[in-house]
Amino acid sequence: MAHSDTVDRILDAAEELFAERGFSETSLRMITSKAKVNLAAVNYHFGSKNALIHAVFARFLTPFSATLERAFDDLEGRCGGAPPTLNQTLLALTESAVRMPQRNERGISIFMRLLGLAYTQSQGHLRRFLEEEYSQPFGRFMGLLKEATPQLSAVDRYWRIQFMLGATAFTMSSSDALQGILYNKLGVESSVEEIALRLVPFLAAGMRAEDQMVMPASVVTSPAG
Repeated sequence: MAHSDTVDRILDAAEELFAERGFSETSLRMITSKAKVNLAAVNYHFGSKNALIHAVFARFLTPFSATLERAFDDLEGRCGGAPPTLNQTLLALTESAVRMPQRNERGISIFMRLLGLAYTQSQGHLRRFLEEEYSQPFGRFMGLLKEATPQLSAVDRYWRIQFMLGATAFTMSSSDALQGILYNKLGVESSVEEIALRLVPFLAAGMRAEDQMVMPASVVTSPAG
């Protein structure tokens, strides 16, 4: 697809509207109106709404994946053959994300909101696209997480990764609001980079926590009397 100012305007409009309204609730006509282009331009450059959704994600994820691969290469080189620690692995991921060039101050928060919507809304085509296009860097990330948490069963690791992704998506997608609340309540300014650095030890502690799941009384069976 040829890159042009028209493509950028369409992608910018689609990104913002998808983040605000969701994928299903955003029509192509809303996007063309915001981008100040006609429907033919969207069809010419992207071909379909699904392809446009994929392009919105690819605009961030393709360069991010390359940055992340380099970060993992560097991390493994520094570790000299030993498996990276959980904190090191998570730090490589978050630093790669916050160091990505942003088109505006809401770039990372908008993308994290979109990533959350990819899992909460019925977008099977998008999940398939992400798995097919970006399985290498994120498969590598999952492999490093597995090496760093050998004490976890596959099921426990699965759920903790989901909880970790949920906490990350909420925090980073709401970073501008959270920064405002912190300043209003405590008079302290913060940056996206600082938020990410504070998030890493919290996520790592959650991944390492001992399993102390308590079963509710309603599912505990009593001996037959």
